[in-house]
Formats: sequence, C-alpha cells, structure tokens
Amino acid sequence: MHLAYPAVLAALLFCTGLYGVLARRNAILVLMSVELMLNAVNLNLVAFDVWLRDTLHSGQALTLFTIAIAAAEIGIGLAIVLAVHRNRGSSDIDRLRDTAETDAAETLPVDEADENRGTEDQATAPAGKAKKAEATT
Repeated sequence: MHLAYPAVLAALLFCTGLYGVLARRNAILVLMSVELMLNAVNLNLVAFDVWLRDTLHSGQALTLFTIAIAAAEIGIGLAIVLAVHRNRGSSDIDRLRDTAETDAAETLPVDEADENRGTEDQATAPAGKAKKAEATT
C-alpha cells in the first residue's frame, strides 16, 4: 500500500476537524472536532511507522500515548462543559464570553455614608465598562 492513501485520508480528517473547531459554536462539537484532529495525527503516526519499517515501532507507541492523553482531555473537557451547562443553561461558546471577570469598579457597591468613595466609583464605572467592552471584542 502506498503512503499517499493514509496521508490523504489523515489530511482530510484533520481539515474536517479544523473546520469543526473554527465553525462550530457548541462546546461538545468542538471537543469532538479536536478528537477528530488527534485521530488524524494518530493515523499519520501509524502510517509512517509502517512505511519506515521501524523496529521499535515508535509511531505506534506514540499513538498509544496520544490516545491516553486524548482520553484524559475529553474527560476533563466534558466535565468542564457539563459544569458550565449546569450553571449557564447553554454550552454555546459565544455566550461564554460573559464569564469574563468584571472590573472592580462595577462590582463594588456604592457606600452612601462615604461621599468620596461614591464619587470615585461613579467616576470609574464608565472606564470599567469600556474595559469590559474591549475585552469582549
């Protein structure tokens, strides 16, 4: 068998996974696309191991390590996605920008007894909102 067949298949799998990472908005579909990209790399590792006729079979050994790392990554990733879904009600990646930290001037309550502090918070609140708007764009 020629090396071109598995290499072209791996390239197609990798491009499909890359498209899924860039175009999808659902976090679970993005994780599945990352797994597809890792499987394309595994296919290349095994194909080149067979083509080079390596006596140590280092491509297959690296593939086993990649599979173990991918399993750990998907477990942690799914746990994070489930936690975010429980808290937010959605796993939409575009809506996760709202979880960015807010400026301290926006979150501090205005103390009515201390007039100086109230004027400082009122003066810095528009600047804090501008910083948050820049962070989300």
